[in-house]
Amino acid sequence: MSAAPLVGYSSSGSEDEAEAGARVRPGAEGRSRRGQSPLPGQRLPVPSSVLHMFPGTEEGPMDDSAKHGGRVRTFPHERGNWATHIYVPYEAGEEFLDLLDALLCHAQTYVPRLVRMEAFHLSLSQSVVLRHHWILPFVQALKDRVASFQRFCFTADRVKIYTNQEKTRTFVGLEVTSGHAHFLDLVAEVDRVMEEFDLSTFYQDPSFHISLAWCVGDARLQMEGLCLQELQGIVDEFEDSEMLLRAYAEQIRCKSGNKFFSMPLK
Repeated sequence: MSAAPLVGYSSSGSEDEAEAGARVRPGAEGRSRRGQSPLPGQRLPVPSSVLHMFPGTEEGPMDDSAKHGGRVRTFPHERGNWATHIYVPYEAGEEFLDLLDALLCHAQTYVPRLVRMEAFHLSLSQSVVLRHHWILPFVQALKDRVASFQRFCFTADRVKIYTNQEKTRTFVGLEVTSGHAHFLDLVAEVDRVMEEFDLSTFYQDPSFHISLAWCVGDARLQMEGLCLQELQGIVDEFEDSEMLLRAYAEQIRCKSGNKFFSMPLK
């Protein structure tokens, strides 16, 4: 079985000037206190209260892949750009986590560097970039598009191996086997919003799934074949797996940077 692509995470000039302004020449402070003007080209210290008046305009920290497990950004961080992703959240119960532990324990005998996902979802879009001032109009357009959708039931019980487009990460996922048409209907509306904002639409033949675990690099050779068959066997034999892996899509969620927007389905 071939792996499917994942449906899918500098200092400012003003800061440099503030630092330069704080470095006054020795004795200059004393002269300014006696009412004397500063020397030509000399900057007075900028109060810290002024420096922190506009935190939203500060540049974010430089990307460091060591801080997030070696993951590499799909696109570089740029000031004012917000990584945005649309998905259906999946709330994992205790029994689901028990199944996940069994799958991960076995999969790690083939790929020890696999780690468990911290949260679970089914993607409805690729990760795209929005300018900050477009976030609220984008979310409103999305709300308008999905306002008439009703919640629906789906089942995700087929183990599948995925990679991202760059083949820099590998994922173990549970693919949707019923409810696929409902997800396609949602994606059609999401794609229309993407087109309105001149953003990339979803994949032509998407494989909707819940990602369970991931690792850095392309681990398809180790995981496809026997490993995949054994993982599927664990799912099939798990107690009440048929009912356990059936769930409701009750809302759509949009994550843009550190902001979350939820859109309940009817």
